[in-house]
Amino acid sequence: MRVLLWACGSRGDVEPLVALAARLKESGAEVRVCAPPDSAERLAEIDVPLVPVARPDRGMDDDGRRDPALAAAGIADQFDQMPAVAEGCDVVVATGLLSGAVAVRSVAEKLGIPYYYVALCPIHLPSHLDAPQREMYNQGADGLFGEALNAKRAEIGLAPVKNLFDYCSTEKPLLAADPILAPLEPRHEAVQTGAWILPDERPLPADLETFLAAGPPPVYVGFGSSSGTADAAKVAIEAIRAKGHRVILSRGWAGLDLPEDEDDCFAVDEVNLQELFRRVAVSIHHDGTGTTHIATRAGSPQIIVRSIVGQQYYSDRVAELGIGVALEGPAPTFEAMSAALTTALAPETRDKAIEVAGTIPADGTTVAVDLLRDAVSREKPSVPA
Repeated sequence: MRVLLWACGSRGDVEPLVALAARLKESGAEVRVCAPPDSAERLAEIDVPLVPVARPDRGMDDDGRRDPALAAAGIADQFDQMPAVAEGCDVVVATGLLSGAVAVRSVAEKLGIPYYYVALCPIHLPSHLDAPQREMYNQGADGLFGEALNAKRAEIGLAPVKNLFDYCSTEKPLLAADPILAPLEPRHEAVQTGAWILPDERPLPADLETFLAAGPPPVYVGFGSSSGTADAAKVAIEAIRAKGHRVILSRGWAGLDLPEDEDDCFAVDEVNLQELFRRVAVSIHHDGTGTTHIATRAGSPQIIVRSIVGQQYYSDRVAELGIGVALEGPAPTFEAMSAALTTALAPETRDKAIEVAGTIPADGTTVAVDLLRDAVSREKPSVPA
């Protein structure tokens, strides 16, 4: 089985496909991955090469205004490059930027290859939206990408399509999220596989191990690829130290720095969070799908600073499950952070976090691989409706 995986977006969009690629390769499948150029090193870790293709533009200019010309150029690049990449593949799996995914699905349609779209959170499913919201999403996508997409489809002999938000996602996308953290509601149309997380067996750096061993479990602070997080990190560090706890700060994409050189604070770059979260008192982070799943599986109480990213679904779920606190951002007050720490550090929150961790299945990639193999072996129609 030959599988093409396509993703365009942040590290959070790409990382689930890295996990799926590793499991597919382990199962004997041949994998091709199209992702942003900065994913090459990550894919090399699992011995899967990056297939470079042009990054589709979001169709926005530098001031955030819609620019159909930029959208058209990005879509044209996908139509030019993807046919050769997808040739010979048995199934295509895409996630991330809609303007690219609609082109990828069109190429798959032309080649007669089954196509699946992956959502990482229930709020990204078309079926999660009410009718007016869904219509607004479709009209927006049609207005920005529709003319450019259908012009390229006509060039390769395909009929025009509309409602591009729905077209990109399909009627029943895959949901790569845990059913405890992200339960499907009756209205949701999706196939839930569980989260796609690559097991991380890297040891922690020796200096971090030394820091961990030098005192009680510290509190982790990190906001991943989110920007504008310096104020939130500063407040978190002040509140943590005021409660007598040590700090581990992840620099992240924002390049965060410790406010001062103190023995009770330690800064890290890329580390094994699956291991680290098992050894901290609390993890303070953004609302990223991967980070929230890893912290939940580790049994770590969480404080999620909301509004740092647009997605707020998982922060609400963490609070509902009683395994942490959803804290309004993007820059919480010292008092709000201090109160959140009091809740997160309480023994009952730790007990609940450990209890919930025991209910999280180990991995959803096995489910996804089996699903893809079944789809190929059944020889279903080229592109599911």
